[in-house]
Amino acid sequence: MLVPRSGVLPSPVRRTLLYRQATGHLPPLLRPRTLTEKLNWRITFDRRGLLAPTCDKLAMKEHARTLAPGLVRVPETLWSGTDVGELADVDLPGHWVLKPNHSCIRRLFGRGTADVDDLRRRTAGWVGERYWRKSEEWAYRRARPCLLVEEFIGVPGAVPADLKVLVVGGEPRLVELHTGRDDDHRARLYSPEWAPLPWTIGYRPGPDADPPERLEDLLKAATALADGFDMLRVDCYEVDGELWFGELTPYPGAGLSPLEPDLDAWLGAAWTLPPFRRTRG
Repeated sequence: MLVPRSGVLPSPVRRTLLYRQATGHLPPLLRPRTLTEKLNWRITFDRRGLLAPTCDKLAMKEHARTLAPGLVRVPETLWSGTDVGELADVDLPGHWVLKPNHSCIRRLFGRGTADVDDLRRRTAGWVGERYWRKSEEWAYRRARPCLLVEEFIGVPGAVPADLKVLVVGGEPRLVELHTGRDDDHRARLYSPEWAPLPWTIGYRPGPDADPPERLEDLLKAATALADGFDMLRVDCYEVDGELWFGELTPYPGAGLSPLEPDLDAWLGAAWTLPPFRRTRG
């Protein structure tokens, strides 16, 4: 029997195969219960306009400026476009970061004047990359394909601790503290009151940490930025007492992360999905 090539399979089928590969079982599409099952449902079926800008970095930043003024600082966008050659005419600071607007993980750290030839070589294919095909995350398909350069946050050579607040049903449910992202990635989970939680979500456990200096503002900002969403993760950084906006995440872990079963069930029970509406795209 011939198996169709993955490129000709419909998106829902490709997503189902990804989920089965990650979890060992087919996703329950009719009555999802856990967080990861409901994330898979969102990725497969949810095409609300509400979600469309959540994987567009430039749109995310505008969202944060509009809904959380005074709570978080938004890194300044120094340039955006599709041709890094334009950076030859941009007065860049001592340290900066280049990222694609329509995908994640990829990033380059730069210093001072841009080396355009080097950037062209290192970012070849980034603008045209169809990142959404990796895990079938629809909102990435709606993001504008371009690059952006923004100000560097923190100390050069070090990535600040990442604070990720999962807001479900309008309430912050947990805070993930991620450290050592580049060389020794660890995570520690806390309640909104900063009580340690027993789960690791597939990472090596990080060290105990004092609560962020701006914990109250972090929770207020996450709640404001997730307003109107049934579930959204809001990522921030705290550097020297300053709270910085990172990004919005409608699909934490692409719905494929190895969450502990009790955590997966608890978060899933708190999440009420919207009514199903059959749409295209």
